Amino acid sequence: RNGFACVLLSDLLELVQFLFVVTFSTFLLCCVDYDVLFATRPLNHSHVPERAKVTLPDAVLPAPQCARRLRGSGWLLFLLVLAGAVWLCRLVTALRRLVGYWEIRSFYIRALGIPAEELCNHSWQSVQARLLALQRRQPLCVPRRELTELDIHHRILRFRNYIVAMVNKSLLPVRFHVPLLGPVVFLTRGLQFNLELLLFRGPAALFQNTWSLRPQVKRAGARRALARGLARAAVLLGVANLALCPCVLGWRLLLAFFSYAEGLKRAPGSLGARRWSLYARHYLRHFNELGHELQARLGRGHAPATKYMDSFSSPLLAVLARHVGFFAGSVLAVLIVLTVYDEDVLTVQHILTAITLLGLVVTVARSFIPDEHAVWCPEQLLQRVLAHVHYLPEHWQGRAGRAETRAEMAQLFQYKAVFILEELLSPLVTPLILIFAFPPRALDIVDFFRNFTVEVAGVGDICSFAQLDVRHHGNPQWLSEGHTEAPPERQAEHGKTELSLMRFALSNPRWRPPPPARRFLGHLQAQVTRDAATAPPPRHLLAEGPLAASLLSEDS
Repeated sequence: RNGFACVLLSDLLELVQFLFVVTFSTFLLCCVDYDVLFATRPLNHSHVPERAKVTLPDAVLPAPQCARRLRGSGWLLFLLVLAGAVWLCRLVTALRRLVGYWEIRSFYIRALGIPAEELCNHSWQSVQARLLALQRRQPLCVPRRELTELDIHHRILRFRNYIVAMVNKSLLPVRFHVPLLGPVVFLTRGLQFNLELLLFRGPAALFQNTWSLRPQVKRAGARRALARGLARAAVLLGVANLALCPCVLGWRLLLAFFSYAEGLKRAPGSLGARRWSLYARHYLRHFNELGHELQARLGRGHAPATKYMDSFSSPLLAVLARHVGFFAGSVLAVLIVLTVYDEDVLTVQHILTAITLLGLVVTVARSFIPDEHAVWCPEQLLQRVLAHVHYLPEHWQGRAGRAETRAEMAQLFQYKAVFILEELLSPLVTPLILIFAFPPRALDIVDFFRNFTVEVAGVGDICSFAQLDVRHHGNPQWLSEGHTEAPPERQAEHGKTELSLMRFALSNPRWRPPPPARRFLGHLQAQVTRDAATAPPPRHLLAEGPLAASLLSEDS
């Protein structure tokens, strides 16, 4: 997070932002005379006869009248008390985090020899190398003399690796079949917070602290009792979410309005931009991949993914959008010309509203009109996406131009408007998922933690998939023939073990993998060498590419 100063300023401004939203919303509810503001009631200007226009101070009520309005609303007082309690909790949480960050800052300066002003100039590999050297000189981890790069990642990403593995094995209740909508993926920040609270940090969590599972989780005889307790905790948490739903929903609406209203007016097309969904960030994440590494990889895949999604268009919608855009644009052009000719046109009632809405209609209509110079080559575009994100369902191969493939891709690469809508619906949907969808999966989740947890000396309990062990979790379809003994139920889906191993070995060239992983990497390197030796010349590759196909097309 770019150093302690940035963390301190960010946490401080988040607390100030919370106070601002609460205070400003209360002011708008209790201290503004909207009859005067909207000119539905004439203002008495007898004491200043030469002033005829209404100013902002005229619409603000005096402080005593504002206080009487506030005291007369019991619900508003209750919400303010609740907001104050939430702010105090956030303050305590921020202070606890800052104490931890200060200790980390001191560790970087004193133990690793990295001054605060030079932190941004050091890569993660540099910091990691200093940490490993320090462990050899002055053991930080008592049970082991040396730590490896993999051990460090296990400590940092302990809980995240479990989440990635459960998404990979389709254990978490995030995929649903909704009537009229079909298959839907729903994973928001609120739902993720509740799931992590259930599994890792809550009073009924499967972890007893930050590094070890509860002893009964590892006993097969206690699995059903644990599953019943976990299901009961999920229901209680869902009921608590349901009780707080009106408050959370109101807060989300206020925050969304203050965050996006100005941007929507300035750039209506911003809601049509795409971003990787929260589900995609877990589905596409490698085991032991740090947050900044994932962000860089998905950032490189953003442009080709956008081109792939934009390559789809509906001819019927395009025709309709052209004409709707023409009609709305014509009226908008006339209003703009009249406004330029005489600014008094702006005083006409609702004229600014009409200009804003017409501009929004024109922007939305243009988004449905395809680029007339675009070339239809979805297979090549999807291959470019795959080169960066590394994981795509196998049934997409050869079907990049199908509407079903685009719909599934939209679950990973969603509109910003869809992201905002999901976050707004989260207070309503999250309780239902916790109460109805999570309990039936509680036993499978308990079994997962028991079957896929290993204890590593000096590190604690970790997800076994994160060990990158191709012998126990490899998939024979992903170049692991003869290197894996894993039955199908213990294999990672989509070759995640193999791809994670390759990425980690490339990102940490000094890491010494165990013998099975070393043999797999050697086999892979030999396979790549053979493929490079037998590959066709670049001239033949060009002849098979989209450029040559376009030049040789009979329709060109």
